[in-house]
Order: sequence, then C-alpha cells, then structure tokens
Amino acid sequence: MIRKMGYVWHLRRVMADCDMFQTTELVPLLAERGVHLSREQVFRLVTQPPQRLSMDTLAALCDILHCTPNDLIEVEVVNEQLRKTAEAGAPPVPQARRTVIRRPDQ
Repeated sequence: MIRKMGYVWHLRRVMADCDMFQTTELVPLLAERGVHLSREQVFRLVTQPPQRLSMDTLAALCDILHCTPNDLIEVEVVNEQLRKTAEAGAPPVPQARRTVIRRPDQ
C-alpha cells in the first residue's frame, strides 16, 4: 500500500484569527525577526501553500502569530492506493480487442 502525503496551509486563517488581514502587514514584522521577504513573496506565502519554507521563516511566523507549526500546517493523506478487489455491482472491466490493420489495396 502506498500513501502519498500532503498538507493544508492555514497561514491566512491564522492571520485572520489575529485580526491581520493585509499580507503587507507581515513584511515589517518578518524583517524585525531577520526574515527579509518582498511584498510579492509574502503575498505568495500567504495565498499559496509553500513548496519550501525555511525554518527561520516558520519560526518568525509562529512568533508573530503566537502559534505553533501545527496551527499553520495540517498534514493529510492526499492519495491512498488500495488493493482492488472485485465487488458485486462493480462495472465490468473492458476487454481488449484485437485490431486488424489493412492496406488500402486489400
């Protein structure tokens, strides 16, 4: 069995819980903690789940928002592959048909 893991990024919700609604509000607060990101980078960080996130940025966000990494990141199973078994009422599996190729002169 193969389990593919993913995550849900809750930064926007956690910011709203702290009455912080503008992404630009984070820029100076991050800079105070030594994390220098542009407004565009902070906007993407808030609105899209990050593919990579430095520990310094994560620690700064947790300090600013008075939260833990678990409040920002929710781990979930994205795709779980199970063994397939035949079930009653399941649609039949289509059978392969042999194809015959004929030349135009035949």
